[in-house]
Amino acid sequence: MHPVFKTNDYSLFTNDYFYRRGVLTLTEIDKRLARIKRHKRVRKNISGRSERPRLCIFRSLKHLYAQVIDDNKGITLVSLSTLDPEIKGKGKYQGNVKAAEMLGGLLAKKLEEKGIKKVVFDRGGYLYHGRVKAVAENTRKGKIVF
Repeated sequence: MHPVFKTNDYSLFTNDYFYRRGVLTLTEIDKRLARIKRHKRVRKNISGRSERPRLCIFRSLKHLYAQVIDDNKGITLVSLSTLDPEIKGKGKYQGNVKAAEMLGGLLAKKLEEKGIKKVVFDRGGYLYHGRVKAVAENTRKGKIVF
């Protein structure tokens, strides 16, 4: 069983499979798998509860996505991204630190409306730097504790 993808078909996830077909370079595959491994390692210890849900960040090249999740019930309480109209109309490009700061501020407002004051921060296997840090710090400025 593949430890990350939970499948027995190793041929689909080897570097050679993607590299031969020209889909990804070896470095891109290694970086993605390393991030997934980091995220799984952190998720062993972090889980969201009703009183303190999990704030999960996903970062793509063009956009940022943030979700507040109650893992016990398996539901998403709040979901935001830089694709939302409140953020998308304000900047030319949604994949930078400025958009991440707007996302963090808007996320803090939405959490306050829902009555959520404390969250557990899940950086999604990404380094706490740049866009991820901007979302976290602006959420903290909105009086959300984590």
